[in-house]
Amino acid sequence: MTKPRIAIVGMAIESSAYAAHRAGYRDFPVLTGDALIERYAFLAPGEPLAEAAEWIPVFMARAIPGGAVLREVYDDFKNRIVEGLRAAGDIDGVYFDIHGAMSVVGLEDAEGDLVTAVREVVGPNALITAPMDLHGNMSETLALALDLPTCYRLAPHEDAWATKERAAHRLVEWLGKDEKPLTAWVRVPILLPGEKTSTRVEPARTLYAQLDEVEKKAGISDLGLWIGYAWADEPRCHATVMVTGDDAAVISAEAERIAGELWDARDEFAFVGPPGTLDEAVEAGLAHRASGAEKPYLISDSGDNPGAGGSGDVTWTLTRLLADERLTGEDAPITYVASIFDHGAIEQIFAHAVGDRIDVTAGARVDHRVAEPVRIRGELLSLHEGDPAAGRIAVIGVGGIRAIVTEFRKAYHDVADFHAIGLDPEAADIVVTKIGYLEPTLYDIAKGWTLALTPGPVDQDLERLGHSRIVRPMFPYDAFDERPDLSAALIRGRRYVRGFAGTASA
Repeated sequence: MTKPRIAIVGMAIESSAYAAHRAGYRDFPVLTGDALIERYAFLAPGEPLAEAAEWIPVFMARAIPGGAVLREVYDDFKNRIVEGLRAAGDIDGVYFDIHGAMSVVGLEDAEGDLVTAVREVVGPNALITAPMDLHGNMSETLALALDLPTCYRLAPHEDAWATKERAAHRLVEWLGKDEKPLTAWVRVPILLPGEKTSTRVEPARTLYAQLDEVEKKAGISDLGLWIGYAWADEPRCHATVMVTGDDAAVISAEAERIAGELWDARDEFAFVGPPGTLDEAVEAGLAHRASGAEKPYLISDSGDNPGAGGSGDVTWTLTRLLADERLTGEDAPITYVASIFDHGAIEQIFAHAVGDRIDVTAGARVDHRVAEPVRIRGELLSLHEGDPAAGRIAVIGVGGIRAIVTEFRKAYHDVADFHAIGLDPEAADIVVTKIGYLEPTLYDIAKGWTLALTPGPVDQDLERLGHSRIVRPMFPYDAFDERPDLSAALIRGRRYVRGFAGTASA
């Protein structure tokens, strides 16, 4: 038999509506050809999936989270995808690798726009799968265009690659059938930050843990529970449940049941880590050190977390830490502070030699809405070059503080990021980094932790940000006098079989 021809395309970023950063070409490493195939270990030569289809690598661009994508960059990438698909000839399936929370300057529904362009090229009969982040937002346009949507089931996303492989398996399986799958879709009017919906804690832990077993039921092929992305401000921002299979009654019942359980648990969601102000976090870190407890104490500078869409150069936290004599005086605790980026400041710093006393003003060049650039006066401890994300990096010592300044945006979310510049997080008393919930390697070393509720583009206080374009009513913004309609719409092949027809895009 002729193998199905599957094209691989994608563009992925998580975009905060409140970040001053704009994602451009440098933010998006581009993969095509063999390099794109090599991105997926499950497509390595000899792997069953690799042999099951002819995989056609068209185009993939992926960035760390940030602000909205510049329109000219998006239009260019979209055109490359469209032209690549046209050049590929007849396509049976599309592996549409996206995040689900991309925003583009001037567009309301970026992934919806992109998938529409893809569908116009490949036609109505090709099957499209999309492995997504559970923090993605599912618009009506996107839901109707996808045949096999799915998403991660863990936050932090330790199952990201398992999800991508599962999506490829499902696509190959359905391409071997003579029918298109059915999808049951429920919109749930809930919008919560990821730090309140981590699967490390309840109620998300139980809600997501059941999905593997539910998927094994007869009539079900796959299912996803999108908690949504809270720092966008678009009508598509809300939680979503989608169940795919070939038994309409079963998939509808399960989609409605899971949506109901999510709704009923809405008041139980709380921060995954101990929350507090920055002052409270520093006090806790100092007390931890004074007690003689094992190092390190972690502090999340959550309001400017680049991993959730923060600009990455907000100086609010570093400014306050440098003003605290307990951190900059004699016998101060060793405190890593990661990071701020500033190309101009790096130019000045790299004119010095390690060991020099320097005086530089840095940060808040992109995002100065909550704090001005910060003055750093201290000893230049180290210089580094060649980081693919950060470019050049400097570490400046001010008392116990080790302030990390980079040339370009970088998220310090892994112990390896610190080791690469000669810093050992386990030897520090306190580690302050722009992050929300702790990613696995930092979580593993933390001997204490405060989720500092700092201001910035991904402020945990959503109401302080001022969403104006989400569909209301929405929990927790509004009170509900009665349970919302959580009945499932049924979709097959871009058409409603039941429900939602004629409604506005959400």
